[in-house]
Amino acid sequence: MRDKLINILKIVISVGLIAWVFSRVNLAEVSRQLASANLWLFGAALALYLIAITVNGVKWQLLLRAQGVHVPFRALLEFLFIGFFFNNFLPANVGGDVMRGYGLARYTDRTADAAVSVIVDRIIGLIAYMSTAAVAAIVAVNVTGRADLQQVEWVAVVALIVVGLGFAVLLSRRLRGLIARLFAWRWLAPLAPLWGKISDAFNAYRFRYAALALAFGVALVGIVCTTFTNWFLSQAMGGLMPLTAIFMFNPLIALVLTIPISIGGLGLSQNAYPFFFSLVGVPQDHALAVSLLMQVVQYLGSLPGGFFWLRGRRNTGERER
Repeated sequence: MRDKLINILKIVISVGLIAWVFSRVNLAEVSRQLASANLWLFGAALALYLIAITVNGVKWQLLLRAQGVHVPFRALLEFLFIGFFFNNFLPANVGGDVMRGYGLARYTDRTADAAVSVIVDRIIGLIAYMSTAAVAAIVAVNVTGRADLQQVEWVAVVALIVVGLGFAVLLSRRLRGLIARLFAWRWLAPLAPLWGKISDAFNAYRFRYAALALAFGVALVGIVCTTFTNWFLSQAMGGLMPLTAIFMFNPLIALVLTIPISIGGLGLSQNAYPFFFSLVGVPQDHALAVSLLMQVVQYLGSLPGGFFWLRGRRNTGERER
């Protein structure tokens, strides 16, 4: 019952956010831009998005190998697509990270290692995103003289510091030991064994600086792919988004979309694009049109995950007979 109420609330929030942003833009202009979109550029954007997912698979595999977990790349890619599918299509209160971690745990029978690899993968991605946003904002403020973007610069830098410090805490055996004391509380005590396994799994990344740095570099490649995905979508409808602005705002929008209050980011994305890109003079109707096309790209790009999920369920059912 609780999950159903949460799902209903997410749907209501998504619909409410869509209605809100639609009431603040010229929908006729948005429709005109969408109808005139260049399909070849849209196809290029979709291809880049699929490449970005593949790059994320490479990053995840690097992190798993640092733990001593060896999984075929094809299997990891399937788990990733399943995660994207759950994020985008299913309103159930099960996130994509949970589903890809679940798939990996069943494949390797190493639940704690699977969970930690997903957490570290997400953190490395966030650090790469915030680094990109911080560099782009610093350049915009201090090189091109956009003093009006100083708040964006501070947000990006602070977010980078917070995520980086959080990761440092998780890598520190001493600080993880302090966190373990919290599980002495009666209401947290049942989770103590789980935290112990997860804490032990984090040890695999201590002093694996080369692997973490390489994963960070691969994450930057993925960000370049998603940045150019947005740029191609903008170009498909007139090209009103500067590439430098996309490098700055794409990571911040990704950070906003981690807030789990809507269905697959629907509504949040459509409000975030006009808000951020209007700061650099991009018309809100164009920013909204790009966000809607990006939503379509995400839906189309995650469809293979539905196929992999159904195939996995069918194979599991056949083995249980």
